[in-house]
Amino acid sequence: MKLISWNVNGLRSCVRKGFLDYFHSVQADIFCVQEIKLQEGQIQLDLDGYHQYWNYAERKGYSGTAIFTKKEPLSVQYGLLDEQEEKEGRIITLEYDGFYIVNVYTPNAQRDLARLKYRLEWEDKIFEHLKQLDEKKPVIYCGDLNVAHEEIDIRNAKANKGNSGFTDEERGKMSRLLNAGFIDTLRHFYPDTEGIYTWWSYMRGVRERNIGWRIDYFIVSNRLEKYLTHSEAHPQVMGSDHCPIQLDIDIAF
Repeated sequence: MKLISWNVNGLRSCVRKGFLDYFHSVQADIFCVQEIKLQEGQIQLDLDGYHQYWNYAERKGYSGTAIFTKKEPLSVQYGLLDEQEEKEGRIITLEYDGFYIVNVYTPNAQRDLARLKYRLEWEDKIFEHLKQLDEKKPVIYCGDLNVAHEEIDIRNAKANKGNSGFTDEERGKMSRLLNAGFIDTLRHFYPDTEGIYTWWSYMRGVRERNIGWRIDYFIVSNRLEKYLTHSEAHPQVMGSDHCPIQLDIDIAF
């Protein structure tokens, strides 16, 4: 099974920049997107053979997630049944016979860390959600998690220490998750490879020089480890300030 995750930073804009060409070429079984920045009825995608699940933010032009999947799930859950999360459209959970997939757009702590407290509370909620699901079936957790976990995941670690997305608190929440029975799939295959990033500033020349952050992830339950076959980023794919990431896993729907 092939899975793709991509923060499109505005799906309508990304469609104008070639999203559909990439979507059809990659032929993913499950394709997750974050930061769609639209409301119901503002886009019509012709994705023949795919079921579409959308979680829109109430605020226009903000946040939101979607999943396009070849197989209809057993169940669908939007958010964490919490009012704030429903308003921001950040989480979709699909249930299949053998696993759950959780697509997430994690809140940004903001440049001045004004939202760090909220972000850390949110991390506790998603952690409990993942653990509860994992007690029932293995979990595939993906999306823009808005944190560079280790120094290897960011080009300028020293200069960014303490900044949004690279605070000790945010990194600690990721460590807690990985220590609780989950695997960062890219580091499973490339534990020491530097320069693998998934987000770059729009500042001129930054992406070309690969001055980036790895903040997009596929994370899976430990018991799926033996089924992992490949995990990678696609930095050559344009259309957003993020690039798509891919997970190949030898399990079926």
